[in-house]
Amino acid sequence: MEDNVSRSETIGRRAFLTGAATLAAGATVVGRTPAHAVPVAEGVAKFPFPAERRVRVLVTGDAGTGTRTQWAVADAMRALHGRDPVSLALGLGDNIYEHGPDGAADVQFADKFENPNAGLDFPWLMVLGNHDNSSVLGGDGGWLLRGNAEVEYHANSRRWWMPSRYYSVRIPERNPVVEFFVLDVNPLAAYLPPVFSPYWAVDGQFINEQRAWLDRALAESPATWKIACTHHPYLNNGPHGDAGRYEGVSLEPINGVHVRRFIEDHVIGRCQFLLSGHDHSLQVLEPTATSKGTRQIVSGAAAKTVGAEPRLTASAGHSALYENYHELGFMVLELTEDGVDLEVHTVDLATGASAEAFRRRLA
Repeated sequence: MEDNVSRSETIGRRAFLTGAATLAAGATVVGRTPAHAVPVAEGVAKFPFPAERRVRVLVTGDAGTGTRTQWAVADAMRALHGRDPVSLALGLGDNIYEHGPDGAADVQFADKFENPNAGLDFPWLMVLGNHDNSSVLGGDGGWLLRGNAEVEYHANSRRWWMPSRYYSVRIPERNPVVEFFVLDVNPLAAYLPPVFSPYWAVDGQFINEQRAWLDRALAESPATWKIACTHHPYLNNGPHGDAGRYEGVSLEPINGVHVRRFIEDHVIGRCQFLLSGHDHSLQVLEPTATSKGTRQIVSGAAAKTVGAEPRLTASAGHSALYENYHELGFMVLELTEDGVDLEVHTVDLATGASAEAFRRRLA
């Protein structure tokens, strides 16, 4: 399935949304943080996190369409899980297309998450994306309060793990092989910047608390591997572009400059990997001097693709071990104390067959 929004149309959408900001301005609200994490509801037995020291992780993103493309990828993941079981999954945002959920009881959670992923019975660490926080147009990121419904859904699902808007998980909990740091940079990347909501501002309470929490959590982490998970990528050869040049736009802040600064100040050089979605592609980029050794991986093709001829932005050209812009797919990250291996699996929508397109030890 192609994303048929052209580069010029996307830039036009950003211009429209900038002008529409006054329509979407909302009251200051309290975001869900680790200090205000949602507890599991009585009677809900979450699928347990693995205790083994070989951790196999499904890495998916931009899945939540409820369409046959999402089901095809989920079928391929089920088949792989049957052959070589995985331990948990990462959902890298845009979990509920196109506008996000209308409350924690929205039937879209069943249609676009639970039903397609039936049988994939392990924890899914979920990241908030721009479509999960929509206001005027799907994906504008202009109604951050909407994302709290996905946090609240954590209480009711065995699979869905999102106790707050940002959080971390150690696997195993004691003497961890890996710690995942799930981040919420949507207030910094929104097409509709939260200019009338100081709480969500670049130097507002939500982002400042997240900065302080992340710095402390990374410093205290005993994990062998530290992996940051965002929806919006830092580096990206696809049409959405790099942070600071999203969609090829130079106008701050809608070009993602604050995402770039957040990641440069708090993530790169501190985590070995940064996993992101947003771009409907599969990319394994090489670490750079700018990224201070942190490797950017993009997995956003779990229901949509860029198309046969990717509309690459001016920021394209980062050295890559693997890139794919026209096939659906997902990744598997396998972590042990001794190394990190990555598999990329593509899915043929016509036949439903999947194929291992890439495999490499990354560390």
